[in-house]
Amino acid sequence: MIEPSLAALDGIRILDLSRIIAGPFCTMQLGDLGAEVIKIEHPARGDDTRAMKPPEAGGESHFYLAYNRNKRSLALDLASEAGKAIIHDLAATSDVLVQNFRPGVMGRLGLDYETMAARYPGLIYCSISGYGQTGPMADRPGLDPVLQAESGMMSITGEPDGDPMRHPLSIIDVNTAFYATTAILGAIIARGRSGRGQHIDVALFDTSIAMLGNAAQFYLTSGEDPARHGNAHLAAVPVGLFHTADDPLYLALGNDRLYRTFCSEMIERPDLAEDPRFASNVDRNAHRPLLMKLVAEIFRTRPVEDWLARARAAGLPAGAVRRISQSIASPEVAARGMVDEVVHPTAGALRLLGSPMKLSATPVRAPSPPPTLGQHSDEVLREVLGYDEDRVRALREAGVVA
Repeated sequence: MIEPSLAALDGIRILDLSRIIAGPFCTMQLGDLGAEVIKIEHPARGDDTRAMKPPEAGGESHFYLAYNRNKRSLALDLASEAGKAIIHDLAATSDVLVQNFRPGVMGRLGLDYETMAARYPGLIYCSISGYGQTGPMADRPGLDPVLQAESGMMSITGEPDGDPMRHPLSIIDVNTAFYATTAILGAIIARGRSGRGQHIDVALFDTSIAMLGNAAQFYLTSGEDPARHGNAHLAAVPVGLFHTADDPLYLALGNDRLYRTFCSEMIERPDLAEDPRFASNVDRNAHRPLLMKLVAEIFRTRPVEDWLARARAAGLPAGAVRRISQSIASPEVAARGMVDEVVHPTAGALRLLGSPMKLSATPVRAPSPPPTLGQHSDEVLREVLGYDEDRVRALREAGVVA
């Protein structure tokens, strides 16, 4: 059982009917902040990501392990009347319900927002879906790479003379989780004033559009589609990957002050700051190919560690292009506590990513390992709902609980 803490959401209970990334990452963040998260899973297969192997540890897939710390697992047959009754019992004691079934599924189960709100007016009900609960595509499944394509995100990703390219990480799922978490925290505050819950409708498609940010504003301002720039930046110059005498580095100079410092202190070419072709970011954009070629030639004259030392001394944003293994092993990851070790029931000692949220007065809770399927079924039924042993045994024998 997850030990109580003095974390920010201590005393808040989350009923988690979500799976894959967006929902589980949202509820994991709430769990990090101290909420009690009860994860409802299919009794035979569990969360879909449990099957996404290899690699695995102790029979658990790396994919599932990434998004499910600080939760308890209740394996429950939602299609059964007894299973639905358990969800109602849990909803009566919960503050937030999170689900990411396609629109209509929860209605067919009799667990839709309208039904639940009528019975539990204080319940905050968060629906996460591909295209939202309303709109012309509400009934479509939404997967991150398809949404990267449909939103226009892929059109600006990749080399200028190559094909549009998806981001390899599920960035829309992850950002949807952030929006859902933020909305839930806002709804908890609002409920403190009104005493009533509300429905939160978060869509991956909406998130993908919101993520376009300045790229969308480029179009809204100019009427033109922004072009692909590969490793360079849409507006700031010079930004990009540069090859040194040995390994590559990435440099990002977002304003004129940084560019002048770069010229005078890092590459010792003050003439490039004084050159009217490169004096402002507007000028540098107008002469982008020439400046990038000049900078590329300069970087090839020294090894990467030499350039990085110069960048650090000048306070400039530049970094080595690391592999994930190098990043995880870096001293800054250790110093910031971004990798935790837990003892997992089947995998033993297991390393997980840590939370990036650093709160001074209400720190995030120490991580508990992602649960095995149904690991806490009996515990939740007995301790949260007060079911006696005979009732729990009967539910298990009937296949309602696993």
